[in-house]
Amino acid sequence: MKKPELVVSCGSLDELKRLIEAGADAVIVGEERFGLRLPGNVMLDEIQLGVVWAHERNAKIYVAVNNIFDNHSLAALTDYLKQLQQFGVDGVIFGDPAVLMAARELPGPLKLHWNAEMTSTNYATANYWGQHGAKRVVLARELNMEQVLSFKQHCQLEVEVQVHGITNIYHSKRELVKNYIEHQGKTASSEDRSMERGLFLIEHERRDQRYPVYEDRNGTHIMSSEDICMLENLPELMDGEVDSLKIEGLLKSEAYNETVVRSYRAAIDAYAADPEGYEFNQEWLDAIAALQDPDRELSFGFFYKEQVY
Repeated sequence: MKKPELVVSCGSLDELKRLIEAGADAVIVGEERFGLRLPGNVMLDEIQLGVVWAHERNAKIYVAVNNIFDNHSLAALTDYLKQLQQFGVDGVIFGDPAVLMAARELPGPLKLHWNAEMTSTNYATANYWGQHGAKRVVLARELNMEQVLSFKQHCQLEVEVQVHGITNIYHSKRELVKNYIEHQGKTASSEDRSMERGLFLIEHERRDQRYPVYEDRNGTHIMSSEDICMLENLPELMDGEVDSLKIEGLLKSEAYNETVVRSYRAAIDAYAADPEGYEFNQEWLDAIAALQDPDRELSFGFFYKEQVY
């Protein structure tokens, strides 16, 4: 059985090394100027070092260039992609067609992963982007298992599916947290609105659920109140020949992400080695649960929910 790639997002060069040593086949890095919802800023010089280090260990480096670009930010985009190409990165994640157009101006090919967040919901649209240069599609997190497997069956691109971690449920370019603070009569400039502060929203009718919220140069981000955890159900995705399984490292400690990578690595390897005799090892999940925030439930996300698009 062909093993799916295990990919994880990370926020520093040190974490990149730690997660690859733990068993990740690939890591996603980037910087806030060009990428959205990254665990940390990994600058070009660090990316260059990371590529060399990872390639020596047969691992891959993907760079998130999935921002929503305005006219002003386009000026630096082509040069950024040129440098990534020169470094030998293994792929660039994009949602805005401006990235694809800029990549066409490069002296050589650059592998493109199309990630349109919640709108990458059907294989026909994915195949369209494939005809224009994309090599992989990152599926919407709102798809259920039946839709994921059908997507893979009809898709001409590699298919990546998130299997663990937090998901984005709302993004606005507006500074909503700043506006809220100022509405309370406070000075927003003196308030920490970053992901490090740990702000969250609570709905009036669901007070037991906390939705992390933070603000950066790209606007306001509201995240899910639960973490996806498909560790026990990996065989279903592997039988469906999904190409890449993603762990989202955002808003998690390095120790937590390393533990998650080790557990998923063990499960993937065990099932690939002996599908017929495979048995899930509860210790894999227990290791994650021991580090899991007690206010955040581990769930199957939308994998087993009925969705309508």
